[in-house]
Amino acid sequence: MKLLTKEIEKKLRANAADPDGNHAPVMKLFNPTGAATWLISEMDENGMMFGLADRGMGSPEMGYIDFNELAEYRGPMGLGIERDLGFKGTKPLVEYYNDAKATGRITA
Repeated sequence: MKLLTKEIEKKLRANAADPDGNHAPVMKLFNPTGAATWLISEMDENGMMFGLADRGMGSPEMGYIDFNELAEYRGPMGLGIERDLGFKGTKPLVEYYNDAKATGRITA
């Protein structure tokens, strides 16, 4: 599966160029053999994405994620990171962050 389509990339880059910065996540990525989940709202021209990261340790945090590192990752059985095809961001990223901090995990 392709992690980043041209349409998703266009939305992520548009969000990164918008000074408002109060965007809904455009995509959700997850590790199918682990507990990690990411909600991504922006990406710059160098592949640095901004979003909410939950490594499955009870302390989700917002920050920058290198798209290339996620795309190259291979876990058990050679499986890589996948994109949740059914995900639709319905609220600003900061609201997902507040919910995740309250529950200790991303609940999207």
